[in-house]
Amino acid sequence: MHSLPEITMNESKKESHDRWALITGASAGIGEAFARVFANNGFNLVLVARRKDKLENIASQLKESLNIKVEVLTADLADPSSPQKIYNTLQSKHIKPSALVNNAGYAVKTGFADTPWKAHADMLQVMMTAVTELCYLFADDMKEQQYGRIINVSSVAAFTPQMPGSLYGGVKSFVACLSEALHLEMSDFGVNCTALCPGFTRSEFHDVMEVRDATNKFPNFIWSSAEDVATQGYQSVMAGKPLCIPGRINKTITGLMNFLPKSLKFKAAKQQSIFEN
Repeated sequence: MHSLPEITMNESKKESHDRWALITGASAGIGEAFARVFANNGFNLVLVARRKDKLENIASQLKESLNIKVEVLTADLADPSSPQKIYNTLQSKHIKPSALVNNAGYAVKTGFADTPWKAHADMLQVMMTAVTELCYLFADDMKEQQYGRIINVSSVAAFTPQMPGSLYGGVKSFVACLSEALHLEMSDFGVNCTALCPGFTRSEFHDVMEVRDATNKFPNFIWSSAEDVATQGYQSVMAGKPLCIPGRINKTITGLMNFLPKSLKFKAAKQQSIFEN
């Protein structure tokens, strides 16, 4: 291979006939869950990540079980040329995605001044610049089609300062604000954009961050499954909701944060050392 208003399944599949969804970070976790949600609703898929073997395994499963088309593109979004290469590749295949899920991301857990600048720069490229550029590259095609669905994966971390990894909350705040602004600008052209802000989600994110032992101590009620997060994100963008915070506990926490004075927010941030998503 080359490197949802609430609607019924029948209505969804009819609407999505021969439509393509591009999903970054699709090899595991929330990204893989999004692949399955869009596929189950009749979308063909473009799956993007660095791990080709995992992408091809997911693609094989979905093509066989759901009779959809799947393109696999291996790309490192830390490379500034990757978004344009992705767009050019799809243009050459005459594929114009009508759905885009910017899910690729990670966190840097060391202190701001203790982290090499290259690590910060790569994170900004993957989680801000690439997200923005992919939205930009595909927005015009979506406007032309008078149909588009964009989901940018942010986090509940967008609503309060984070430490360590000071950039993480700032990056997620940018993604949330950008998504809501894009929705305001694009919804008149049939293009919905949703900022998806999950909290603690069961995925390999915390393994990559090497904080699995710490997060295993957290109570079950604060956790969401990747499948639930992706499903709620899909339903929200289809319903034209610019913001989705999955899970009652996350909605409650973020709602309370709006009323807390900054001094208490800062105190809470200093006591928090594990990233949500």
